[in-house]
Amino acid sequence: MTEPFTADDDGVLQTLVRGLDVLRTVADMDGQATARTLSQRLGLSLSRCYHILRTLKATGHITRLPGGKLGIGPGGAALGRRLHAGLEPPPELSAVLTRLHLRTRETAYVSGWVNGDITLLRFVSAERAPGIGGLDVGYTGDVHARASCRAVLAHLPPEQADAVLRGDRLRRLTPRTQCDPDLLHADLTAIRRRGHAVDLEEFRPGLCCASAPYFDRDGRPAGSYTVSAPAARFGRSQRDLVAAVQEAAAVATNLIAGRGPGRPAGVTPERRTRAG
Repeated sequence: MTEPFTADDDGVLQTLVRGLDVLRTVADMDGQATARTLSQRLGLSLSRCYHILRTLKATGHITRLPGGKLGIGPGGAALGRRLHAGLEPPPELSAVLTRLHLRTRETAYVSGWVNGDITLLRFVSAERAPGIGGLDVGYTGDVHARASCRAVLAHLPPEQADAVLRGDRLRRLTPRTQCDPDLLHADLTAIRRRGHAVDLEEFRPGLCCASAPYFDRDGRPAGSYTVSAPAARFGRSQRDLVAAVQEAAAVATNLIAGRGPGRPAGVTPERRTRAG
């Protein structure tokens, strides 16, 4: 029997949510997904999982691979191509990202504003670092737990930062995730003062990040550059990683302003914020 379309009080269709969860997990598992593993990972009954998979296969969003495994189909791949094309950062910002990755040899990310959300625009993975499941181009969630987002929020007017945080679910993703609004605002004040943000296993266990914001011509925060590393390695090289993301952000700010790639002359993040 076809499952009815049920909605929460906020109008969210749970059937659609489950279908998207299945599609996202198939992509994350990179050709290793099966109906049984998806059922176990997502807490779905096997029959419901099969029903969702048949629908996604019929629409071309997933395909069956040799050995009974599942992968992204042409419909899903087309969505990915359109997403990447719409979010590709300008070439000069991509070049800064590549330089950051080569300098640190860690996974590097650039984020920016897209339709009012702080959005992951592009990343370059490190061979020696584990991937972050579920974090891909276009990701906008969990701003409270990600250094890349807090680095930007710290330089917004307080009422705007508060509005963004109130729109987030403030999920506890790890034992170290900070979910208290007052403590988050205190952290934003500290980030604005020192010019960078860190995530110490707040988004994913065993993974740490450093991030610094870059600014537009009017001194408003336009996005951030971030690197991630396993916790043990991050602890040994945090100072160097912070310096690397701050330099990348300064270069991007100058390129946007048309000053060339040099460091800003005597301009601190707090001055840029006041000027904006």
